[in-house]
Amino acid sequence: MKIKIIGVGKIKKKFFTQGIQEYAKRLRSFCDFDIVEVNDERAPESLSAAQMQQVKDVEGERILNKIKTDEYVFALAIDGRELSSPAFAAQIADLTTYGHSKLTFVIGGSLGLSEQVLARAQKQLSFGRFTMPHQLMRLVLTEQIYRAFMINAGNPYHK
Repeated sequence: MKIKIIGVGKIKKKFFTQGIQEYAKRLRSFCDFDIVEVNDERAPESLSAAQMQQVKDVEGERILNKIKTDEYVFALAIDGRELSSPAFAAQIADLTTYGHSKLTFVIGGSLGLSEQVLARAQKQLSFGRFTMPHQLMRLVLTEQIYRAFMINAGNPYHK
C-alpha cells in the first residue's frame, strides 16, 4: 500500500518537522509513505475574489500534477465529511480491501483548494470547523493515518 500526502508550502517549524518525521517513520512499517510539497503562491492579505481564485488555481495545478490516475484522493476541506478515528480507520481498511492500494491526501494552502482539486477527489474530509495552519494539519493528518493503521491492527495505541 502507498499513502501520500500532498501539501502546499514548506514546513518551517522544527517541532512540526520532528513530529511528522516520527509518525512517518512509524508508518513505514505499514505502508510506503511519502509527503510531497508543492510551492505555494504569494497571497498578500488584501486580495480580490478573482486574485484569490487565481492563487487557488495555480496551486491546484501544482497539486494535480502530483496525482496519478490510479490514486484514490482525499481532499481536506472544511466542508468535508467529519469522521471519528475508528471510522477513518474503517474507511482505509475498506478502500484497501476493495482494490485501492494508493491513497493520496491533499492539504491546500492558506486559501484552500481549487474546484479542480475538489472535483478530482473521491472524498472530502474535514477535521472539524477549526481553521488550522497547513503545517499543523500535516502533523495531525500524519498522526491520524498512523492511528488508523494501529486501530486496524488491533493495537492499543488508540486508547
